[in-house]
Amino acid sequence: MKVVTYSHARNALKSILDAVVQDADITIISRRDAEGDAVVMSLDRYNSIMETLHLTSNPANAAALARAIAQDRAEQSVQRDLLNGN
Repeated sequence: MKVVTYSHARNALKSILDAVVQDADITIISRRDAEGDAVVMSLDRYNSIMETLHLTSNPANAAALARAIAQDRAEQSVQRDLLNGN
């Protein structure tokens, strides 16, 4: 994670955007005043976070995911081919 000032972000916006997309990293833009800081990240990373939040927001779904992860870690998972052959 990288932290830059608002002034730097304003002057280097293209390079900051390129870096968060290429590196899948997050950049925090800090501001001196009380308006608060901001986070810049790639759309792919944002969508991944939102999908994880959605999948784990339902307790039953979160429990099913936890069981699946535990089975995989215990090497009890089974790999299967997709029905359409991919």
